[in-house]
Amino acid sequence: MKRTLSVLALTMISSAALAAPGLALKDENLLSKPASGSTSVGKMAKGMSVDIVAKQGGWLQIKAGKAQGWVRLLSVRAGSGAAGSDGLAGVAGVAGAVTRQSDSSRVVAVAGVRGLNEEDLKGAKFNAEELARMEGFAVTSTQAKAFADKSGLKPQNVAGLPKPESQSGSDWGNN
Repeated sequence: MKRTLSVLALTMISSAALAAPGLALKDENLLSKPASGSTSVGKMAKGMSVDIVAKQGGWLQIKAGKAQGWVRLLSVRAGSGAAGSDGLAGVAGVAGAVTRQSDSSRVVAVAGVRGLNEEDLKGAKFNAEELARMEGFAVTSTQAKAFADKSGLKPQNVAGLPKPESQSGSDWGNN
């Protein structure tokens, strides 16, 4: 029993030591899981100091006051709140993709997705269920036209982009 309590106390101290400071950028509900459809377990107020506990994809698990839950990555700025501060020591990679200035010498091209780092991309696996779910949102051209007509949208002719010029000596030329 005494050993169990010691391990529990050590675990609590360790998780507190691993938390990184952050600043709430907007009012946000804390969610029970890193998914937009999950239940709210508390609130985070804009300007509130929070502790970043974990990162999963585009979500951060934070402790705000007495509540702990998940918020979108862009709702929190890592650090103690001062512009450019970097209070991330102790959390290996937890807030590496959080909104803060990054090292300009380390360029990773990701098509408009924040919150993914190189390890996330390398560990990505095909998910047929998610693909099928995404394809369930597809509409036919007839449905799209009906929506556009109903919304008062009008077609616009847009000039095509010029053909890319080859760039010798660049890895990007083959893309």
